[in-house]
Amino acid sequence: MLMRKVPGFVPASPWGLRLPQKFLFLLFLSGLFTLCFGALFLLPNSSRFKRLFLAPRTQQPGLEVMAEVPGHPPAREQESPPNPAPAAPAPGEDGPSSQASTRRRKGWLRRTHPTRPREEATAARSSGVEALRPQEASIPFSFDFNAFRSRLRHPVLGTRTDDTEEPQNLVKTQREKIKEMMQFAWQSYKRYAMGKNELRPLTKDGYEGSMFGGLSGATVIDSLDTLYLMELKEEFQEAKAWVEENFHLNVSGEASLFEVNIRYIGGLLSAFYLTGEEVFRTKAIELGEKLLPAFSTPTGIPKSVVNFKSGSNRSWGWTMAGSSSILAEFGSLHLEFLHLTELSGNQVFAEKVRHIRKVLRKIEKPFGLYPNFISPVSGNWMQHHVSVGGLGDSFYEYLIKSWLMSAKTDMEAKDMYYEALKAIETHLLNVSPGGLTYIAEWRGGILDHKMGHLACFSGGMIALGAEDAEEDKRAHYRELAAQITKTCHESYDRSDTKLGPEAFWFNSGREAVATQLSESYYILRPEVVESYMYLWRQTHNPVYREWGWEVVMALEKHCRTEAGFSGIQDVYSSIPNHDNKQQTFFLAETLKYLYLLFSEDDTLSLEDWVFNTEAHPLPVNHSDSASRVGDQL
Repeated sequence: MLMRKVPGFVPASPWGLRLPQKFLFLLFLSGLFTLCFGALFLLPNSSRFKRLFLAPRTQQPGLEVMAEVPGHPPAREQESPPNPAPAAPAPGEDGPSSQASTRRRKGWLRRTHPTRPREEATAARSSGVEALRPQEASIPFSFDFNAFRSRLRHPVLGTRTDDTEEPQNLVKTQREKIKEMMQFAWQSYKRYAMGKNELRPLTKDGYEGSMFGGLSGATVIDSLDTLYLMELKEEFQEAKAWVEENFHLNVSGEASLFEVNIRYIGGLLSAFYLTGEEVFRTKAIELGEKLLPAFSTPTGIPKSVVNFKSGSNRSWGWTMAGSSSILAEFGSLHLEFLHLTELSGNQVFAEKVRHIRKVLRKIEKPFGLYPNFISPVSGNWMQHHVSVGGLGDSFYEYLIKSWLMSAKTDMEAKDMYYEALKAIETHLLNVSPGGLTYIAEWRGGILDHKMGHLACFSGGMIALGAEDAEEDKRAHYRELAAQITKTCHESYDRSDTKLGPEAFWFNSGREAVATQLSESYYILRPEVVESYMYLWRQTHNPVYREWGWEVVMALEKHCRTEAGFSGIQDVYSSIPNHDNKQQTFFLAETLKYLYLLFSEDDTLSLEDWVFNTEAHPLPVNHSDSASRVGDQL
């Protein structure tokens, strides 16, 4: 209908609305739109209508972004169903190296179970920032200790009976005597040198030395698992309290990578696995991180010495003008570093030692032998000196023990071990005119017909690996292990003190004896009784306990002093001159192996544990998924 123009009349709008009315109408529409759209955020996550309008975030399956909200503690992760495997991430998964490093990270990735239901986000009203989902919160890495213990096949301390029911037999009396020796050694250390690295029993004071970079309490750390094993409960609590209150890692000296690893990290790891006490785990991981700068070399082969303050590294000055790394040192990290990854979730530890293997597999080896010195810069052997004793020993030990610790899945370690053993048999093994089997040292094709005390561990090593050799070789290796161990016993039996020298020769009609005073000392070393223990467990031949008891009596007669045990300077003197040092490995190894020699086979069963080269027990990976940590844990 056409409206006539009347003077004084103006239409409000084309729709017949005045301006105020139009404003109110638009205000109403905008409010209705806001109400409807805002309601989408109140719908459940499963709402189809919500998914139609709000596209979900894109992410990889099983991977969620983790971050921390300032001012808010991380939310707890939803409890997962019981899982028999340890709560360590699989190789290649991301995880914090420690609780401290976890808190420092702001946006790291963590694997989650893709099928786990997600919890709803809640508003962080105090800051006005939306809280992250529990699975997206930064949480410390955790290790399921109870699940780990449930997978052990034997009780840690064996099947024990009530003391009142156990017969008072000779073996128990012998075991109790060794326990008393440990208690005396510990109490002497505690009285005169607590917190120092070693006890000097003649002067009744402590000794620090420079080998550990300013770390203290080496005897404490080395003794923890032996005290636990022997059920010296009060003494163990004393040691634990010292670690909690006095073991500080803010040191700044130069430390031996090898010695800190086998004594401190090995001791802390085993103490954690035996007790579940968190202080041991966290200290081991923190200390492991302080050793990582040693690996900063062109080849990834670590240098022997690391400076805790600067992070610099160097080789020992006496190794080919300070340019070489030592086979036994960089080759004896594998067991401990895999367990550092297991307990921290930080793959860097495992990656470092696996890379060492990679380098050694590629490099050409003379006659299949591994020389003792290699350049960490070029990756070339520095000289063709081969020894199963000092400088080489524990490299071979860690190959067979890596195989065993992996629950026999680390085929690389197994192959390397048996290949090396074959080369040793071919080029180093000898039998003396008197019928004693020994492993000589090799220098570019020329043999030194001597065997060091350190090489006497090899009888036990060969026995330990005999079971998994080719079937037609197993009996041969068992016999070889027995013959080498017999030779080492002869080195003890042919001395006036019934203790063995540091090195013994086979030449000029003399066999299994030292030929000079500089090799005639005994510093409480464990390698011979270590082999007795392994041979006893394999054969139950009573001769090994007889030989072990001879060592106990010799230690009591010649090495026990008023304030601890001391090494002696000449095993061929019936009136020995003491060296005034109670070595940490006497408590960690010698007394432990003697105690196990007189214990039942299920005490620290070899089915469940391998011993590092300082005799610290580390668990076999009985995980249901052995490939998880390892192709090689």
